[in-house]
Amino acid sequence: MVVDNLSNSSAEPLDRVSRLSGSKVTFYELDLRDISNLRQVFRSEAIEAVVHLAGLKSVGESVADPIKYYDNNVGSSVALTTVMSSCDVRTLVFSSSATVYGQADSPEYVESMAVAPANPYGHTKLTIEHLLQDLAGSSQHWRVCALRYFNPVGADESGAIGEDPVGVPANLFPYIAQVAIGKRRCLTVFGNDYATRDGTAVRDYIHVSDLAEGHLAALQKMPPEGNFFSAFNLGVGHGESVLDVIRAFEQASGVAIPYRLAARRPGDLAAYWANPAKAHELFGWRAKRGLQRACEDTWRWQVRNPDGYQSAANGSV
Repeated sequence: MVVDNLSNSSAEPLDRVSRLSGSKVTFYELDLRDISNLRQVFRSEAIEAVVHLAGLKSVGESVADPIKYYDNNVGSSVALTTVMSSCDVRTLVFSSSATVYGQADSPEYVESMAVAPANPYGHTKLTIEHLLQDLAGSSQHWRVCALRYFNPVGADESGAIGEDPVGVPANLFPYIAQVAIGKRRCLTVFGNDYATRDGTAVRDYIHVSDLAEGHLAALQKMPPEGNFFSAFNLGVGHGESVLDVIRAFEQASGVAIPYRLAARRPGDLAAYWANPAKAHELFGWRAKRGLQRACEDTWRWQVRNPDGYQSAANGSV
């Protein structure tokens, strides 16, 4: 069962999930902040646990409009947990982010590090983590995991489900894919003077299918006793540079990716990646798909869906 207000998404992927899985996905078009109608959903469905993925996620937009981010991200989480509590559903896996760490002394992020987000988006994620930690401490019935994503990339191997950003892509992978297919002329690489092996920024790119399996592992392996809250990194455990990604995508697509160099963006870090040992120790989970697989799956999605989910309406798929 899925609840989404479709403010930056489409219902088309749910139809595709239904076709791929052979199981109908029940969908409610609803804003989580609508407590009254959300409570009706909980009362009409047999819900045992919640995976909370809803939220706005553009760092730049959060800097320009922090009120929007606090209202949407924190407000929806308060409303969701209010309804969960009233309906006695107290198992939750939350989509958090590596942005909660901010600028750290080491590029390898571990959950025991101090957290100091550098932007409003990161602050909203950390605020929600604090809320969930306090909830878990308030009742023996709450069991909560906060999964700190690094850089999700790739697409489902079927080519039917992938990233379809509204407007100009804010993330590297969908932008490269649109350049490769000819929708955009050139990729801009921000910064080539970082203290990294090739001067470009280094990030931990995790395949979305590995990320999905991490959520299932959290639901299945979370300790059965209550008063449980813990945060877990979900990442590959090493970094790849922007130029690494370009070369890998060129190999996957057979297309040369034109790019231009530009100055660093304010707030961008030189390098960081996950230490995912904690998730492996408690859940038995680790990422299995590498950068090349992510590029291949992204390219398959882009070729089969040149206009994203509008491709179905345009007769492209």
